[in-house]
Amino acid sequence: MGIKPAYLLKGTDLSCIRDDRVLFEGLAFELVSGQVLLLEGKNGSGKTSLLRILCGFREPDAGQVFWCGDTINDSQYYVDMAYVGHLDGVKKELTVLENLKVSLALGSPGQYSIEQALTNVHLAGYEDVLVQALSAGQKRRLSLARLLITKNVVWILDEPFTSLDKQGIALIESLMSAHCTSGGMIVLTSHHDIELHDVDVQRINLS
Repeated sequence: MGIKPAYLLKGTDLSCIRDDRVLFEGLAFELVSGQVLLLEGKNGSGKTSLLRILCGFREPDAGQVFWCGDTINDSQYYVDMAYVGHLDGVKKELTVLENLKVSLALGSPGQYSIEQALTNVHLAGYEDVLVQALSAGQKRRLSLARLLITKNVVWILDEPFTSLDKQGIALIESLMSAHCTSGGMIVLTSHHDIELHDVDVQRINLS
């Protein structure tokens, strides 16, 4: 069952200061179900800082973030949001299956079973393989498989295409398109020019 398309993520007058340097100020956006927000800009422009604000890891120096009309701290936003950072965030001493079981235990079951998710990210047959034996691209696809097995409306992705080849990039783009088509939304940073067919992609350049 897809996600009901009735969600709104909104930022108003957002500012971020780091080491006495203003990274951005007066930033505003609105993102609804089915849309993607792509954050662009050179290194150090504040892309990851904005993602951290949207994840609740840090407070904005000004402004607020709202989820369906309430501030993210006064809503079920953190239940509806999933984050995959620049690093893979998987335990190398665990197997592929064990990693996904841990992720599933921490969230609500999503649209796909573990077996279906592994098939979708081309890791079927790797269930009992230790993560430390995977290639960099396989580890990245495993980290993104966590999004498929848990129920989350908002995907927040920091450079999701890191370590992926052309086939891996196309695969993840197809999964992102499917998520938006089912009523989800995505905020991401990427140095890769994404190709999402029939998806409304907004862009904010923080440079």
